[in-house]
Amino acid sequence: MIRRFTFGNPIPTEAVVLNIEKRKAVPPIDESIAVMDGMAEIKRTVNGFIMKMRDEDIVYGLGENVRGINKRGWVYESNNSDEPKHEETRKSLYGSHNFIVIAGEKPSENYGLFIDTPGKVRFDIGYSKYDELKIEVIPADGDSEDYTSELNLDLYIIEEDTVLKTVKSFRGLVGKSYIAPKWAFGYGQSRWSYMSSDEVREVVKKHRDNHIPLDSLYLDIDYMDDFMDFTTNPDTFADFKELVEDMRKEHIHLVPIIDAGVKAKEGYKVYDEGVQNGYFCKDENGEDFLVGVWPGKCVLPDMLNDEARAWFGNWYKVLLDLGIDGFWNDMNEPALFYSEKRLKKVFDEIGEYKNKNLDVNTFFEFSELAGSIANNPEDYKSFYHNYKGQKIRHDKVHNLFGYYMTRSASEAFKRLVPDKNILMYSRSSYIGMHRYAGIWQGDNRAFWSHLLMNIQMMPSLNMCGFLYTGADLGGFGDDTTSDLMIRWLSFGIFTPLMRNHSARGTRRQEVYQFDSKSMDMMSGIISLRYRLIPYLYDAYTKACEQDEMMFRPLGMDYPSDKDARRVEDQLMIGDAIMVSPVYTQNATGRSVYIPENMTMLRFKGAELVEETSLTKGHTFIDMPLGEVCIFVREGKELKLADAGAEYVEE
Repeated sequence: MIRRFTFGNPIPTEAVVLNIEKRKAVPPIDESIAVMDGMAEIKRTVNGFIMKMRDEDIVYGLGENVRGINKRGWVYESNNSDEPKHEETRKSLYGSHNFIVIAGEKPSENYGLFIDTPGKVRFDIGYSKYDELKIEVIPADGDSEDYTSELNLDLYIIEEDTVLKTVKSFRGLVGKSYIAPKWAFGYGQSRWSYMSSDEVREVVKKHRDNHIPLDSLYLDIDYMDDFMDFTTNPDTFADFKELVEDMRKEHIHLVPIIDAGVKAKEGYKVYDEGVQNGYFCKDENGEDFLVGVWPGKCVLPDMLNDEARAWFGNWYKVLLDLGIDGFWNDMNEPALFYSEKRLKKVFDEIGEYKNKNLDVNTFFEFSELAGSIANNPEDYKSFYHNYKGQKIRHDKVHNLFGYYMTRSASEAFKRLVPDKNILMYSRSSYIGMHRYAGIWQGDNRAFWSHLLMNIQMMPSLNMCGFLYTGADLGGFGDDTTSDLMIRWLSFGIFTPLMRNHSARGTRRQEVYQFDSKSMDMMSGIISLRYRLIPYLYDAYTKACEQDEMMFRPLGMDYPSDKDARRVEDQLMIGDAIMVSPVYTQNATGRSVYIPENMTMLRFKGAELVEETSLTKGHTFIDMPLGEVCIFVREGKELKLADAGAEYVEE
């Protein structure tokens, strides 16, 4: 059962596709909504809601976020952020996914909540009080903790007798998930950046020469002419069309990046058309709002304006016509290096410190002033959208920008190439974008803790409809190590998006860059991925079509098993298998909980070397570097493709 309560006048997000009739009466402040036959209550507060939690309750959800599968004990904020520091202290990352499920030990003690509002929302899940879940909607002015404004949101309460049924009902509420083309399950190689056509050809050749399977190669910002969207560098990528054709002969798909900022440069056709038609976000005076991104001074297309969104989407045709069939959208929180307004203010104030003795106070004042340039909250309150015929300040709809940018592309693909399935994924998102694209999990780092975070984020994202997803294997920032890359690949072979990506200035981490022993291990693990694709793609498409989860924590499949409910680092994938990845340095094995009798398949590279029957319970499994163990449920079968593929047959 789904109930909808509408408070105030919500800004529409178009996250929901079902027409759920809203309740005519909503509870006044300090009164409650009963759920689960009165076993739980949601109390209305001035600025949100409070629920009591039992000691045994697990809180699942919130999509892309830090910390564990069970979200208890921390404060999370839905506030799409350009945040490269994925540390436990973070409260928000790139997406806003306001769906949670409170899961008790009994079937009647499960319910889900979706808070549909495009502004900032805070989830205090047992941080202030261990037995209390507090949801607060932050007022748009953001200047005060004195919450006096009326709530403006839709609250959906979902009551089913299991967590999986609750998720399925929610997924039905928000619509079918995007299905990526099958080739997008092949291995992908990326770098910020491959600087020329010659380097692209060299990277592909070295993969092929070393028999390392590869299906896609990603082009970061340097393929563009002066970082301008929908252009190619006339010097280093002068043969771009020929390059795309040559790569296709090698069964390689080139996947270029598209950024949210459009360079403010007269003579650049995208800019000129946008100015002429008024398609860019405006400041309070109606002038185009100038910000800094990769090219320097930029403007932001008004993605929330239907006409501007269609216009921007049509520009993807430039690259589609060159043979491109995959894209990744970036910097679309939107990320701001600076605004012209903010930069001027900082330059005016920073000179005051030039001849000062910077003591403990003035030094930190100086540092904070310089550090206030990027992604400043004041800047997000300084420009406006034309949304559904109304002028609306950006901070009130901030979390929709990336969603609507990616929607612009997806809707354009249906117009421009209706018979082709285009790969599309984004950095920033809101629930609803899952119908148009997947996401990658942003600028992680070469930390063992980030491998664990990748594992724990998969179910939360699946709950919210994002099934085509994965993290940058090996870590985007910092220097990876061979053992971390091997272990990350050993998990990454199960994630729909399997991409090795790293930042400039870091160690080169293409598989062939490592010593021969490590390269052989990595190549063998990637080859196993290709044997798994038939199972994985079937599990993925089934989950998309049936509103289910491909990746699930054990507690969802075995809700009455207390040991299973405690497990935070093992996942069920599809109907048949469980994985228990190693995510600690120098470990040669790990403790595994077997929730039912299973068969363990041990692979060394792509070759099956051992098949062992295991009974329910706790056990220690040896997992040497380079070996992958897959646990198959009783009565189920893991179908494997033949070994030897170097690309996905289309």
